[in-house]
Amino acid sequence: MLALARDFRDESEALHDLVAPLDDKALDQPTAFKNWTIATVIRHLHIWNLAAKMSLKADGSFERYYAVLAERQKQGARLPDFEIEWLNGLTGTKLVSAWKDGFEVTAEHFASADPAARVKWAGPDMSVRSSLTARLMETWAHGQEIYDVLGNVRQNKDRIRNIVVLGNNTYSWTFKVRGEEAPAPRPYLKLTAPSGAIWTYNDPSAEEVIEGLGEEFCQVVTQTRNIVDTGLKVTGTNARMWMSKAQCFAGAAEPPPPPGTRLTKKT
Repeated sequence: MLALARDFRDESEALHDLVAPLDDKALDQPTAFKNWTIATVIRHLHIWNLAAKMSLKADGSFERYYAVLAERQKQGARLPDFEIEWLNGLTGTKLVSAWKDGFEVTAEHFASADPAARVKWAGPDMSVRSSLTARLMETWAHGQEIYDVLGNVRQNKDRIRNIVVLGNNTYSWTFKVRGEEAPAPRPYLKLTAPSGAIWTYNDPSAEEVIEGLGEEFCQVVTQTRNIVDTGLKVTGTNARMWMSKAQCFAGAAEPPPPPGTRLTKKT
């Protein structure tokens, strides 16, 4: 867990370095994700990092938090509205500071936890390792809309391998959440890491294969890019079906962004 906790902290730190120079006005600029502002994104990451820490404590605090969320949603509250209520209107640079303190503490708590222990979450229970992997994935995925709106080309590190593994492991989930049966075989992955290393997964195949940059595979499975806006080479019916709707995150089925809508802004 120590290495995973370090990866989560480092990815959070990289995003913090990007947003720390922004003033309150700059933090209020909308992104291409549901028109959320940068502050909305940071608030979302902050509150769910705190929720993950609550679930790790296993003292009932997560269940109480989630019960309040469920009740507010029944009353018609949108998730961003609830999140700003829960944090008493925290926004701007004070929010960024609180998020930084929060992810550092969350990383510290998870670093010494049993990776196989089970924790409560919004859906089914999950392992401690899966819980922190999800926090890393969401930080990286939601971070993309911030990099994009600021016109900053992200310099990824090999810690995105955690997201590659999650994306591959959720192959069946992409179909299940849509009421479909996952076709076999699962495509062969041959991806190039930011360091230049080659990452391979699943049985080698020339008929069903996805090749290209690991970061672009991560963008597709987290739905921060449409497959046509990447340079991934996709061969085979199963591979094309997967990449057309890949979804590595929980919740209801979500369509990928339309082509050309999630790109790094030119400055």
